[in-house]
Amino acid sequence: MPTAANRLDWVDAAKGLSIILVVMMHSAYGVGEDLNGTGVLHYIIGWATPFRMPEFFLISGLFLGQVIARPWAAYADRRIVHYLYFYALWAVLQIVFKVGLGTGDFAAVGSQILWAIVEPYGVLWFIYMLAVYSLVTKLLFSCKVPHWLALAAAAGLQIFPVTSGIALVDHFAAYFVYFYAGYAFAPLVFRIIAAAQGQVLWAALALVAYAFIEGFLVFGGGSELHPRGITMGYAALPVLHLALGFVGSLAVCLTAALLIRLPWMGWLRWLGEHSIVVYLSFSIPMAASRTLLESTGLIPDVSTVSVIVMTIALLSPLVLYWLIEKTGWGRFLFERPAWAHIPGTPGSRSTIKPAAVLPAE
Repeated sequence: MPTAANRLDWVDAAKGLSIILVVMMHSAYGVGEDLNGTGVLHYIIGWATPFRMPEFFLISGLFLGQVIARPWAAYADRRIVHYLYFYALWAVLQIVFKVGLGTGDFAAVGSQILWAIVEPYGVLWFIYMLAVYSLVTKLLFSCKVPHWLALAAAAGLQIFPVTSGIALVDHFAAYFVYFYAGYAFAPLVFRIIAAAQGQVLWAALALVAYAFIEGFLVFGGGSELHPRGITMGYAALPVLHLALGFVGSLAVCLTAALLIRLPWMGWLRWLGEHSIVVYLSFSIPMAASRTLLESTGLIPDVSTVSVIVMTIALLSPLVLYWLIEKTGWGRFLFERPAWAHIPGTPGSRSTIKPAAVLPAE
C-alpha cells in the first residue's frame, strides 16, 4: 500500500495539473476574446470544463478531516485567515495594477477594493471561496450535521443552478458540493487511488475510455465553442454535470497518481506544492504578455499566442518566487507573516520562540 508520503506526492501532482488547467483557461479565453477566435487550447479547456474547477475544490477538501476537530482559533487560522490574508493582499495588488496603473483611473481603486470585500475579485475568487467553504464546513461539523444531509443540500444547489448575480452566492452553490465531498469521502478517494496504483494498466485503460466518453458528452449534443468559453452539449445536463464533476475529479487524481510514478515528473509535484504561488500571481504577467503580443500584431494565430501567454503566465510566478527565496525580499507575498496569524496559534508572534530568531550579524 502507498505510504503517506506517496499520497502527498500524487495530491501535489494533482494540484499541479489543476493549476496548469486554470492558467490555460484564462490564457486561452483572454486571447480568444481579444483576437475573436478559438485555438487548440480552447478545445482542451472545453473538454475539461465539467471537472476543471470541481477537482480543484475536491482536492482542497481531502485533508480537511485532519483539522476539522481543532479548536475554532486554530482551525480558523489555518483554513480561513490563511486564505483571506492572501486574497486581501493580492486583490489590492491586482486592483492597483490593473485599474490604477492599467487604466489610470485611481479614483476607482478604492471603491473596487471595498467591493472586493463582499464580491470575490477576478481570478482570486477561488481563494476567497476556500475560506468561505472552510467556514461553512466547520459550522456544519460543529452542529453535527450528518454528511449525507450536507451533501444532499449541496448537491441540490448545484443541480438546480443558482443565478443570483452575486458571485459569492453563485460560486457557493456551484462548487461547495465538491469541496465537502473531498472532506467527507477522503478515505474512499485514497483507497481508490491506492488500488489503482497497484493496477496501472487497467487504470490507464480506464482513463483512456473516460477521455473519449468525456469528449463525446462535452462536444456532442449541440455544443458550441466560443472565444470566451464553451456551451457544452450533453455534459451540461444538470445531474450528469454533477456526476461528471466527481468522475473528472477522480480522473485527475488518478492521472496524477500514475504520472508521479515516472522519474521525470517530479516537476509536476513541485508545481503542485507551489500552486498557490502561481494562482495568486499569474494574472498580472498573463495580462501584460497578452497585451504586448497582441499590440505587435506579429502573431495573429490564436493557438500560438495562447500557448506563449500561458507559458509566460506559468513561469513568471515561479521566477518571482525564486527571486524572493534568493534575496529574502517580499516573502510576505507568499508566506503569511506572524502578525497575520490569530494570536496564540502556530506562527503567531506569541508562539515564536526566541531560539527561532536568527542572531543579528
